[in-house]
Amino acid sequence: MVKLPAILTRYQGEIDAELRSVLADRNSLLYDMIRYHFGWIDEKGNPLQGWAGKAIRPTLCLLACEAVGGNWHDALPAAAAIELVHNYSLVHDDIQDDDRERRHRPTVWSVWGKPQGINAGNAMRMLANVSIRHLDVTPAKQVRIQSMLDEATILLTEGQYFDINYEKRLDITTKEYLQMVGGKTAALIACSLETGAEIGKGARKVIDGLRQFGWNLGFAFQMRDDYLGIWGKPEDTGKPMWGDIKRRKKTLPVVYGIENTSGEMKKILTRFYNDGVQDEEGVASVVRILEAIGAREYTVKVTGHYIREAERILTDLPLGQSAVQDFSRIFHFIAERDF
Repeated sequence: MVKLPAILTRYQGEIDAELRSVLADRNSLLYDMIRYHFGWIDEKGNPLQGWAGKAIRPTLCLLACEAVGGNWHDALPAAAAIELVHNYSLVHDDIQDDDRERRHRPTVWSVWGKPQGINAGNAMRMLANVSIRHLDVTPAKQVRIQSMLDEATILLTEGQYFDINYEKRLDITTKEYLQMVGGKTAALIACSLETGAEIGKGARKVIDGLRQFGWNLGFAFQMRDDYLGIWGKPEDTGKPMWGDIKRRKKTLPVVYGIENTSGEMKKILTRFYNDGVQDEEGVASVVRILEAIGAREYTVKVTGHYIREAERILTDLPLGQSAVQDFSRIFHFIAERDF
């Protein structure tokens, strides 16, 4: 199993403390559901040790602030806000996909029910706004950062809409897939870098460059997720085997399969994605077809393309060697991770 790189634990304690401070004076079960989701307590409220999640987005925010010459501590409220938005989307995603497990634990909705899961997710999104208000910046900059996070959330919601809508369609093109991924995943990663660089008072050209770096990183991140959704090991991912196939998700391997099959293979895929019946053999047949036509290798190849593009953008930016190395460690982890 690929280990979490040290760069993703560098600020973990401070990010965790900032998130806890946002919830510090909020003591109802609503907020305990959020604490449970973050891995701070169990379903009975007993404290737990550890951290739930990889904290990629808040880490990128703090790294970007530092990379342009800022003090990363100044960006902690924004980093916490970004992590709250990301996890709000995960709580709602679990509800929409009927996922009962995340990070090797029962999901929030599977413990407390879908209506309360929705409430917990909504509270997380609004707590992100509360965290932004703790930034020590000018009112104009605070408004700008809030607007950036709001726009990223809108794009994230659009991406999630397309993701669900595409489950009912068999004519999804690669272009449509990329539009969905741009919203669902890349937008918030790009926002993380842009926000950190904005707080660090970076030059406009560098801020824009880091945002573009984030877009490519986001595409690569989602494509690796797509790979793991079919070929990842449940004991590593914390998700059910072949879960994306069972939910009829139009991930990159499936889009490639639909576009590149014919004859009997096409009929099998069409029948599976049109019929309501989902047996294990039907799921296994889809996986065998995707492997036979090279969808697995194709997904790895395209993921590599976006990683290389992110690397190209990064090397063109006027950043110090230390910052470039830190960002490089993250995108290599994204390309190789198995969880």
